[in-house]
Amino acid sequence: MKTSLFAVLFVAVVLVGCQEDKKEKAYVPRVLAAGEDFNSYAKNDETPFTLLKLTDEAGLDPAAEEPEELFTIKFRDTTVMIQPDAADKGNVKGTFSLAQFVNTQKTSLLVQIADSSNLVAPYYLLTLKNNQLEVVNLYRPSTGKNDVEVTKGMVRVGSSGYLINNDYFITNVNAKVYPIKRENPEERIQGDYFMNSPDKKTFVFMLADAFYEVHYPTNETFTLQFKGAPSNKSALFAWVQSNFSWQKNSNGISFLKQNGNDNRIVDIKEFK
Repeated sequence: MKTSLFAVLFVAVVLVGCQEDKKEKAYVPRVLAAGEDFNSYAKNDETPFTLLKLTDEAGLDPAAEEPEELFTIKFRDTTVMIQPDAADKGNVKGTFSLAQFVNTQKTSLLVQIADSSNLVAPYYLLTLKNNQLEVVNLYRPSTGKNDVEVTKGMVRVGSSGYLINNDYFITNVNAKVYPIKRENPEERIQGDYFMNSPDKKTFVFMLADAFYEVHYPTNETFTLQFKGAPSNKSALFAWVQSNFSWQKNSNGISFLKQNGNDNRIVDIKEFK
């Protein structure tokens, strides 16, 4: 009788353990608020996020030679699931193709949902707020005719941080998120990120016939029309070095401008 009782208790403990392992919660992403601070500190030196690596054995991308590295994420003891649409409870995602901490406290995590479609999967910021997990949406609707070409996902901007779909810049030390001012409010910037200023504050996007420049801390912008740009990338960079230079305006903001007749000597370091 005692043996049977112990066996029942053992099975019960195992079942409870299995249930705890499968504890998960779905979060509906919220909109980014202006000027938010995501550089929070966890209490008692807690590490709230745990990243668990998976292997995409089936091959999320059939053309890939190696299986894509995938992740699941736990917030404390609970697996994080994301419900992109508040009205669609049947659409819940819990596998991620990107999981990158963006502050030294490791309380804010930039993630991208794993997606087998040909579109760029959405990005979110998982962040510790008031000792709880919040999920922030990093998506802005766009009606641009060249959205498919210019939506590149995440672009690393040197050691400063990450540019997301031409729409957000996220620093990788203190988790600051800056919405990038669009040339047209209804459209994602219709060009590719090309370079940034020596102080790392002004982004230059190359459009079909112009440079669209954004000083992301202030959202001050400058558009510079050009003609005769080489199509070859290396030749293009040399052409820019020869014909343009970084010049500060009355607010002390650096913008890339065409050289005048002052025979200014351009320091090549400005373009590194």
